Parts: sequence; C-alpha cells; structure tokens
Amino acid sequence: MNGDLNETTTKLKPQQEPYDVIIIGSGPAGYTAGIYTSRAKLRTLIISGILPGGQLITTSEVENYPGFPNGVFGPELMMDMRKQAERFGTIIVEDEVSSVDFKRRPFKITTSNTQEIYESKSVIVATGASPRKLGIKSEQLFAGRGVSYCATCDGPFFKAEDIIVVGGGDTALEEAIFLTKFAKSVKIVHRRDSLRASKIMQDKAYQNPKIEFVWNSIVTDIRGNNRINMVVIKNLINGNEQKLAAGGLFVAIGHDPNTSIFRGQLELDEKGYIVVKDHILVTSAEGVFAAGDVHDHRYRQAVTAAGFGCMAALEVERWLLSSSSVDCDTINTTTTDAPVATRIESTATLANIISYNYLIILVITGLA
Repeated sequence: MNGDLNETTTKLKPQQEPYDVIIIGSGPAGYTAGIYTSRAKLRTLIISGILPGGQLITTSEVENYPGFPNGVFGPELMMDMRKQAERFGTIIVEDEVSSVDFKRRPFKITTSNTQEIYESKSVIVATGASPRKLGIKSEQLFAGRGVSYCATCDGPFFKAEDIIVVGGGDTALEEAIFLTKFAKSVKIVHRRDSLRASKIMQDKAYQNPKIEFVWNSIVTDIRGNNRINMVVIKNLINGNEQKLAAGGLFVAIGHDPNTSIFRGQLELDEKGYIVVKDHILVTSAEGVFAAGDVHDHRYRQAVTAAGFGCMAALEVERWLLSSSSVDCDTINTTTTDAPVATRIESTATLANIISYNYLIILVITGLA
C-alpha cells in the first residue's frame, strides 16, 4: 500500500512564499479539508504522516460511510480521498511533523525525516487519535481479522458470534451493550473487580442477559487461523489461565489523541485533546484550527471526521479573508488571476441566484 501512495505523491516545488494552509494529518478529516481548501484556490499542503490515511488504512471493510451501499475497503476509501484532494491541487508530503511554532505568523512546521521547515498563513490540525492497545504480540497479527477497536464500525460483522470486550469504563460497556444486538454472547474482561463506568451504564450492562463479566483478568493471547477463534485470559489473583471461544475481540480501554507535539503551542484538555472554541473548531492559537478525532472524543467516526474537515476548511477560508493580519490581496495569487474582491462579488452573485431559485420553488409548490 505504501508503494502505491509514494507513486501518487505530488512532487513539492520549492516554496516561494508561505502556503495559505497546511494540514497536518491525512485521515478523513485531513483529506476532506484538503479537498475544500484546494477547491477554494488556497495553496494547500498536507503533511500526511508516515502512515497516510489514519485509522482507516488498517480497516478492512467500511459499511457505515455514506455513498457505498455495498461497503468499501478502508485503504481504498482513503486512496480515493487522497486522489480527489490532489486533483484540485493539494500537495502531499509523506513525512511526520516533529515540531510546530504557532507563536508567530507565518506559522512554522518542521518535519522529522527531511528536516524541512514549511511556513503557512493558517493551519488545520487533523492528526486524529490512536486506540490504546493491549500490547500483546498476537494483537497486531489479528488486527482486522477479529480484533477491533470500534463496535459501531465493526459490530454488524460479528452476527451470532461469541464476543469478548476488554475494558471497564463507559466506552467498554457502551460497546458491549451495542454488540449484544448482533452477538450470541458478550463477555467483558476487566482487570479489576469493579467497574469504572457510570452507575447507569453498569445497571444497563448487569441487566442485559447476553452480558457476562470476567473479573480480575487480562488477555494474554489471541489464537486462530485466518480469524480469531479463541482468546486466552489470565486471572491476576491466582494466575490461572483459561481459554474462551471467541469470534471477535473488541478492545475498549481508551484512545490517546495524537497531540504531543502541540503541547505548549495549543490548549489541550486533561486527556490531551485539543480544546476548540465557539463550536467552530478554533483553537487557542488564532489561525490554527482542529478537525476530527484530535478534538472529538465523543463520536470518533470517519463520517464525522470528514464533516469536521469540511468545517475547518470553510473556517480557514473565512479567516484568511477577514484577518487583518493577512494580506488578502496576496491570497490565491499562485492559483487564480481573479482578485479577492471579484471572487467575493461572484460568491454574492451566486448566493443571490440560489436564493432566487429557492423562492421560485416555493412559489411553484405553493409554500411561499
């Protein structure tokens, strides 16, 4: 997969002036943002990271992304998003960001492999979050073959299976309850003898006849052929091991936002997620916006990440046009001959046309 990505990478030309926007990250949020900013004729650079595509690059079939009635292969969806962004002129660099300077403009972003320093008038942070892993060797071996980190994404693939969920918080119980819609049985394996989840979630789980608890235990091994068929757990009190038949293993022990390089540059909450203000994805640094799982610890879906990418791109465009610290006359000079005033006038004209057509529709339907 990486070979294909390298072959399609747009070659970076020497930078003559700061980019209009640099997007850090290349999952659904990053690629969607790139599509929107490039179509708006903003000079756009995506620094994709070493594994372009985010979590979906390691996902097999995706059934809940709109527009694909038969589902879509995760890496294929990410490749198509990438190609769409490149089609409109987005430049993509496959490297990781080692440091950022959001204290002054133009913003400076340094990459780790090439040690390049890129400058930009605005930034969209779309680095996402990573699910916490069990840390056992077989976990990676069965990733996408029975091991999952998202019940909402993958639950329907496990109909009539015996499923194991690891964790003891609200997320683990929410996932376990959701999985009972499809599973034959659900066992929750927790390393303690009591749950961390809220009382209401505990009550729901205890009352569900399909859910059983395995206390004071951890998963030590995952076994199977092409897919999981067994999970080995160890009791932390007496050291005894037992083998549990399982068609799926859902790890629900939390997520960690990929925000370590932004400490001291952006305001983060107690869990490390970027704090956004006014519900419009504005961070604590003016001109820097956040999109996707890097700030969203509630939904964590590909479609919501893409939506946040769209929102962040629109906010960037508005901010670049309105910010007194940005010379708007220079925006888009490398991509369009039309001055900003002309584009604003064209946008207003288009809005008038849309409003006029909408009024005609209302009159025809008798709703005006």
